Amino acid sequence: MNKELDRFFKKQEELGIMLTYDDVRLRSEHSNVLPADTDPKSRLSKNIALNFPVVSAAMDTVTTASTAIAMAEFGGIGILHRGLSVERQAEEAARVKHYLNGLIPDPITVSPDETVAAVLAKREAKGWRFRSFPVVTAKGEFVGLITGHDFDFITDGDIKVKDAMTPLARLVTAKPKTTLEQAAALMKQHRQKVIPLVDGKKLAGVYVRADLERIMSGKGNHNVDRNGRLRVGAAVGVGDGALLRAAELSKVGCDVFHIDTAHGDSKNVFSTIKELKKKYPKIDVIAGNVSSGDGALRLAKAGADGVLVGQGPGSICTTRIVAGIGVPQVSAVYECAKALRGTGVPVIADGGIRNSGDIVIALSVGASAVMLGKLLAGTEEAPGETRLINGVQYKVYRGMGSLEAMLQNPSSLERYRVSAKKFVPEGVVSTVPYQGTLRAVLEQYAGGIRQGMGYIGAATLDELRKKARLFRMTGAGLNESHPHDVLISHLPPNYSGK
Repeated sequence: MNKELDRFFKKQEELGIMLTYDDVRLRSEHSNVLPADTDPKSRLSKNIALNFPVVSAAMDTVTTASTAIAMAEFGGIGILHRGLSVERQAEEAARVKHYLNGLIPDPITVSPDETVAAVLAKREAKGWRFRSFPVVTAKGEFVGLITGHDFDFITDGDIKVKDAMTPLARLVTAKPKTTLEQAAALMKQHRQKVIPLVDGKKLAGVYVRADLERIMSGKGNHNVDRNGRLRVGAAVGVGDGALLRAAELSKVGCDVFHIDTAHGDSKNVFSTIKELKKKYPKIDVIAGNVSSGDGALRLAKAGADGVLVGQGPGSICTTRIVAGIGVPQVSAVYECAKALRGTGVPVIADGGIRNSGDIVIALSVGASAVMLGKLLAGTEEAPGETRLINGVQYKVYRGMGSLEAMLQNPSSLERYRVSAKKFVPEGVVSTVPYQGTLRAVLEQYAGGIRQGMGYIGAATLDELRKKARLFRMTGAGLNESHPHDVLISHLPPNYSGK
């Protein structure tokens, strides 16, 4: 609770005013906190932690496996879009979960009768980063291991896996409940990079040396689950379609389901939350979108583990113009966060953010994380089409409510179709400048967040919320905030202009 913010927003409410990012700024405070010493750790949901409070949006030009991997490596999380078939979305989630592993409880296996060429072709097609595969028979018996070392010395691709693998009898193995520390000791003792866990004739999991060492060293900011695998979320929608997606996603270890709707305060969303929590009690569900405190509270009471806030603030969204619906984002985030005090349910601010300073404002008024679309759509990892316009590289970025997205993705039809034959778009198609790697972009946003925390004297995000004081800003004040009265010759990487 922050009494100063409560008084500020109460006064705005009495005046009948709702505010967005360009309407406000934060006051600086006395500070003994250096930006480098700040800790922006947060939460996505009740049980999913974030080392960096940023989430990539479930949009078909923003998040597939490549984006989700880079997000989790930086400490955030990516939400895979559902403009994919159920099977393809599950495959994308599996790519993330198998990209980095300490313990792999359900590793990808190969058959002893497959050819080496077939295994390598499958690896290439699936985009798998690893080259070690447990070998399991059709009856489910673990019989050996084929590794990158084996592949390196095979010249005949037609050779069978069973003739190239190291058989079980020659492997160093361990029991199913072997800990990270015990596995590391075995690897060191026997100079092995992979330790299979064996339960009788069955494979119970695999430890991988490189990732195990990273986990035990404590180095890196990766957002990982208890087994050392990168975290990932996936959009599932509502109703029977959501349950179908959830069934496949749960099999590959998806960490969080996202019920992504334009109007989260609705019966279908509530019933879907309850069904998902009943069937998958150990997987968190985040749901939205809403823009009122009452709506956020109803989602929490229905069982949501995290609530997305934002109706119409996105740069490619036309909901407020087409439907006349939506609350300016800073007020919406504050009202929802206030309504959820004491519930343990975090708020994710979704949309309207144009720079790192806006992220700091969103976090200060109650958001635990922010969901970004446009700010990540121009990165190398984003799946949007690359275009060359007047010699400058751009990437396509479109709203999931755009006509083009609806025509290509059945999931968008579910959200925005008024009837079987009528489309009412609530978004547009655009292009954004190519930005380079996602890590380089996130480093700038992380720096801006830490700078903002330092100015306020907040070492943690909890302190930021307690100490933050807002003031309203006029149009003249906003103009003064940007570079002015100069001709800019070079733009820095963290500023794109007004």
